[in-house]
Amino acid sequence: MSEINSIGVVGAGFMGSGIAESAARAGVSVVVHEPTERALERSRERIAESVSRAVERSKLSEAEAAELKERITWTTQFHDLGGSQLVIEAVTEDLGVKAGVFDHLDALMPADVILASNTSSIPIAELASHTENPGRVLGLHFFAPVPVMKLVEVVVALETSAEAVARAEEFAAAIGKTAIRTKDRSGFVVNFLLVPFLMAAVRMYEEGFASREDIDEGMKLGCGHPMGPLALCDLIGLDVLHSVCDALYEEFKQNEYAPPPLMKRMVAAGHLGRKAGRGFYNYSPAEGADSGPRQEEVVGAPRPWGAAGP
Repeated sequence: MSEINSIGVVGAGFMGSGIAESAARAGVSVVVHEPTERALERSRERIAESVSRAVERSKLSEAEAAELKERITWTTQFHDLGGSQLVIEAVTEDLGVKAGVFDHLDALMPADVILASNTSSIPIAELASHTENPGRVLGLHFFAPVPVMKLVEVVVALETSAEAVARAEEFAAAIGKTAIRTKDRSGFVVNFLLVPFLMAAVRMYEEGFASREDIDEGMKLGCGHPMGPLALCDLIGLDVLHSVCDALYEEFKQNEYAPPPLMKRMVAAGHLGRKAGRGFYNYSPAEGADSGPRQEEVVGAPRPWGAAGP
């Protein structure tokens, strides 16, 4: 079983950039693809800022930071992914968009190349159906921010081969992540447990049972969570959570997964959380920001690329 030392990443958003940075930091060569230069430039800036923070905190030397950035190539040409041993799709959480990516990857990549998705809600079997060799398709579900979070869920679909799973887990370990294995069902392990907890907090706030501050402080001080559930919702993005809730409810038809009315209306109003400047807390300096989570605080849920990063 050959070591994976060259990967491709399709999607240069918050998650794709984080995956690229983490792999490059571990010595892996990375090709990042987006169809537009503007998206690639945002990715370059995002990674440069993240690496600079790591240097400031003495987690990387200047030389290591320079080597990390040299290992990443950004391209608008899809065929430049051709030399990869593993390709990770990290585009918007939309089945049609993701299916199109897998159609193209299957046509481009040799049969021994693993094709992985960072999806948080779309069935891997559905994506695998867009390939001639579904045995090489699986989920590699990273968590945000990827350079900080140590977990990756390896999602095994009905036809995923044992070799693909073993190589994916070996890759995760090589870039410093702990892999947990999960079957291909909506929510996987973490979101299946996390989303009902977050939605319970939203309902509690919606019903006036307790203030947002008391809800968050209760879980931080009473349960040792790094941040409260409403602050975490803001950091994840309410639109992202709404999408995950819909997928979970569609699959299991259980009320604890349904997005509460308040969250639906906040999404409709554009109150998406930190990235929009307003969610359960206010993050706009011009209006006087409330007490919300910091950018560098640990996040306990996935951030698909379709929503802007915090």
